[in-house]
Amino acid sequence: MPKMERTHETVNGLPSLEYLARKVQDGWKLVGLEWEREVAGPDPDSPAGEPHEWLEEIPYGLRVSDDCSRLVESPPELEILSIALDMIADDCPLSRVAEELNQRSYSTRQGNPWTPQALFNLLPRMIQVSPKLLKSERWLSRRKKVPKAT
Repeated sequence: MPKMERTHETVNGLPSLEYLARKVQDGWKLVGLEWEREVAGPDPDSPAGEPHEWLEEIPYGLRVSDDCSRLVESPPELEILSIALDMIADDCPLSRVAEELNQRSYSTRQGNPWTPQALFNLLPRMIQVSPKLLKSERWLSRRKKVPKAT
C-alpha cells in the first residue's frame, strides 16, 4: 500500500483556482475543508463561555454498572420506589409516604430526608418503573390481597 502524505495549510483568504489547480498538478487530492467563524458571544446556556455539555440525570432506581458500560438496577432505590408505590396504592398522602421513608432511615440521593415535594417530583419515574415493579413477587402477592372491584 502506498504511503500517504497529508498537510494542513492555514490560509487568510479564499484560495484561487490557479492555486488549487497547481496543487492537483503536484499530485495533491483535496480530502476536506475546515471552516471557522466568529460568534456573537458566549453561549447563553453555558457559564463563562464553556462548551455546552449534555447532562442528564440517571433515572431513579438505576445506577451505572461496575464496568461503566450500561445502567443497572439499584436495589436500595428500587426498594424506596416499591414502598412509595405500595403506600400510594393504599391511598396514603405523600406526606405520610415521606414520613414512613424517613422513619425507615431512607434518604434522597442528595442525602436529604424525604419530603412530599421530593416524592411528587419522583412520580413520573414511579409511573415509568411501575410496570416492572408490578410484575415482581411482592406485588403479585399483594394483588391477591386487594379486594376486586365489582
